[in-house]
Amino acid sequence: MRVAVFGARSYDRLFLTVSNAGHGHDLRFIDAPLDPLTASLSRDCRAICAFVNDRLDGEVLTILRGNGVEIAALRCAGYNNVDLKAADQLGIAITRVPAYSPHAVSEFTIALLLALDRKIPRAWARVRENNYALDGLVGRNLHRRTVGVVGTGQIGALVARTLRLGFGCEVIASDPAPDPALEAIGVEYVSVDALLKRAEIVSLHCPLTPETRHLIDAQRLADMKPGALIVNTSRGALIDSKALVDALKARHLGGVALDVYEQEAGIFFDDLSNEIIDDDVLQRLLTFPNVLVTGHQAFLTEEALAAIAETTLTSLSDFEAGRPLLHRLRATNGMGDVR
Repeated sequence: MRVAVFGARSYDRLFLTVSNAGHGHDLRFIDAPLDPLTASLSRDCRAICAFVNDRLDGEVLTILRGNGVEIAALRCAGYNNVDLKAADQLGIAITRVPAYSPHAVSEFTIALLLALDRKIPRAWARVRENNYALDGLVGRNLHRRTVGVVGTGQIGALVARTLRLGFGCEVIASDPAPDPALEAIGVEYVSVDALLKRAEIVSLHCPLTPETRHLIDAQRLADMKPGALIVNTSRGALIDSKALVDALKARHLGGVALDVYEQEAGIFFDDLSNEIIDDDVLQRLLTFPNVLVTGHQAFLTEEALAAIAETTLTSLSDFEAGRPLLHRLRATNGMGDVR
């Protein structure tokens, strides 16, 4: 089956090509992201493969269907960028990769937290200039600190377990479906508001839905403990970025580590080092000494990429063979589950 793979990076090409040896699809790699202008590149393809920041709204899906596309395979877990109702109406099947490697994201979350808390990026930058002074690099132990984990699906549960058992933190969590296994090791479930008021560190691992958009807004930022840390490896729009800048300017927060950003589409995954970026909020965030930003790389391990490629291509093979699609999405499924 001919497949247009949009937003294809070098690692996508490598792992999809290796996995495709067992499937035999005709993969057409396209550097550009999927949007209304590039959707025409899917002509003569029965399938397309898209990523987290590609557009699959009604306009794009209509173009794809007109080109003969019957299935869109997402090589990611989240699907808040997809109009599932339009896909159902147009007869385009949507599949995703629900659980490629929770360990990849959970481990990166802990790495971000440690790097932020112990000021490792600042120390590394100093040493490169032969500055070995330790002034301004004082951190805090994680041991016995109160950490709030918002969302305890596969990723959040691993983060909560690591912080509780590995670092000896007091872990509180918020999730509509409490995990008995976490409760058994001493994780306490509370409301989001209660969590934000008690936690010294907050780690976000919940899906992006209309209800969770700007879950962390100006009021909730104000309610957090002075000096609290926030880590977000889930979805950028869980945090109101403008309100976050204000909280940092007021010196209310102790620090923020972000692997995602609500306006990252068109910025993340590209080399813009020779460009002028006109996103004033992102540029302001990057000026704070207590803010650490990475470019949506928490998933980026060999194991995760191999699992993503295999699950994606298996969905395409199942569709071509007329088999049931294990990871198909429909409008009734809801939106954006990244857990």
